[in-house]
Amino acid sequence: MQKTEYAGRDGLQDMQELVQRTWSPASRFHIGDLAWELNATLHRQDSWRTAVWRDAGEIVAWGWLAEPGYLLPVVDPARPELAEVVVQWFRATADGSELASSVLDTEAHLIAALEAAGFRRDEDAPFFTHHWTLLDALDEPVVPEGFALRHVRRDEVAKRAAGHRAAWSDWGPSKVTDEAFAAVMAAWPYRPELDWVVENEAGEFVATALIWLDEQSGVGLVEPVGCAPAYRRRGLARAVDLAALHALREAGGTRALVCPRGDDGYPQARALYQDIGFRPGSRTVNFVA
Repeated sequence: MQKTEYAGRDGLQDMQELVQRTWSPASRFHIGDLAWELNATLHRQDSWRTAVWRDAGEIVAWGWLAEPGYLLPVVDPARPELAEVVVQWFRATADGSELASSVLDTEAHLIAALEAAGFRRDEDAPFFTHHWTLLDALDEPVVPEGFALRHVRRDEVAKRAAGHRAAWSDWGPSKVTDEAFAAVMAAWPYRPELDWVVENEAGEFVATALIWLDEQSGVGLVEPVGCAPAYRRRGLARAVDLAALHALREAGGTRALVCPRGDDGYPQARALYQDIGFRPGSRTVNFVA
């Protein structure tokens, strides 16, 4: 068994390799989760440490530590004994006095390892629910007069980043810079034809939806979707999401996955996706020690 440790985004390719090879509907992560999170949040990468375990050259486990004490683990379900190894690495490496982790409720091998290490469930923490839809019966996207639907071009990094920041402005100033969005658009498996926007008459991107297609599974992850506060309640988020889902189907996707909050702290996104046709499945479970 060989362990390699990385800082920042350097382990992304290895992380995606394991996620894609072992992916199933019971998996917490999709390759798009990692492409988005590790590139869109460049401002946080100094606090990231990743350990990757290989056996006979094959990646079989990894742990992603966000300092001072938060773990996201992935372990090949065929090698459940390695979950304990990842949790032990986390305990030995984390600097925080309070430790936390999050896994999907279907990942029994990870839950067992966390509980064996003394972690307990945090029932009060926010959680996320995987939602699924097939792509064979999608509504047609419709936008009001004065708005247009289209996908992004690769030379529109600054406009696309501005559209994302506008959509998330009511959560405080977004830290997704032009540089960060350039990294997103350069990351595998980003495709501009799966990155859709609603454009107003002034040429601004006022609603956005990005889908990441894993060609191996045929599953497209919707991450992220947003609409600028001044343009909400006009059906724009619904329209841009549907346009991106149609593009996903044309690209060969068969199912779509989205992971909104499952608790009642922010129910709006969940309501939007369920209106489109997504149905809930597994949820994340939070652990603390």
